Order: sequence, then C-alpha cells, then structure tokens
Amino acid sequence: PPGLEPSFPALIAMAMGSGFLGGIAGNFADVLNVRMQHDAALPPAERRNYRHAVDGMARMAREEGPLSFFRGWLPNSSRAAVMTAGQLATYDTFKRILMDYTPMGDNLTTHFTASFLAGLAAATATSPIDVIKTRVMSSAHHQGILRVVGDAYKADGIGWMFKGWVPSFLRLGP
Repeated sequence: PPGLEPSFPALIAMAMGSGFLGGIAGNFADVLNVRMQHDAALPPAERRNYRHAVDGMARMAREEGPLSFFRGWLPNSSRAAVMTAGQLATYDTFKRILMDYTPMGDNLTTHFTASFLAGLAAATATSPIDVIKTRVMSSAHHQGILRVVGDAYKADGIGWMFKGWVPSFLRLGP
C-alpha cells in the first residue's frame, strides 16, 4: 500500500547489510576467480597454475592456510555492499521517480530504464573499490589497502579509480 514503502536510507541500509554479508560468504570464490584470471599475466615463475577451482581451493588451504580464503575480505565485502545498494536501492528510487515525474507507467520500458540507471550508479560507485579489491586479491604479497591506493595513485593518477569502469558498466547496465 502507498505510504508503507521503505525510505531511501532504509533501502540503502538493508541493501548494504545484505551485500556486505554476501561478500564475506563468497569471498573465497572471488579470491580464486581473481587469481585464476590474473595468473596468465604473471611471469611463469610466479604463476599458481591452478588446474581448476577445486584444485585452487585445496592448494590455497594447503599452501597458504584457510585464512587465505579471506584475503581482501574487507574491500570485497565493501564492494558487495556498495554494489547491492547501488543496484537495489537506486533501482527502486529511479523507478519511482520515472513513474511519478514522467509519463512512463509501470511497464517494461520503465523497468529497463530504471535498471539501466541503477547499473550506471552501481558501476560508478563500485569502480574504485573494485580496483582495490582486485589488486589486493591478486597480489602475491600482503599489502594494506592504503598502500594499494597509494601505489595506484602514483602509477595512474586519479584515473586509477575508474580502471575497468566500461566492462563493469557493460556487465551491470543491461
């Protein structure tokens, strides 16, 4: 019923909480994914050469200990929180704005437009966090987040924050 819809801050809080917990729960798979994708870019002597995901998980646990599953958990969970909020809360808000302030009704065009705008918001909000997360997870060394940000800024200036934005948007926008 009208008037019982959650406020935007409530939507943000609920989305961020669920996204953060989901990021922690799925962190091991994200570490493994980042490592397997990044492996080919490493010099041959530094490659991990995981044969498949189960081999990668077993070797991570055996060679680095079970805590390796949580490498980069804070940037990963932060990214998941911002991503979920960027998608879910903004989708509802964009849909409501489109229906209230444009001639668009509750139809496929409105849902597509709200989804597209939510993808734009999510890709933009998560881009800096995504860069940090990927660098922390793919690193062979344990580096603090501030060090990763400092190194990224030295190498790429402020543009480091939006490396990979286009592929991220192409995944989220549609």
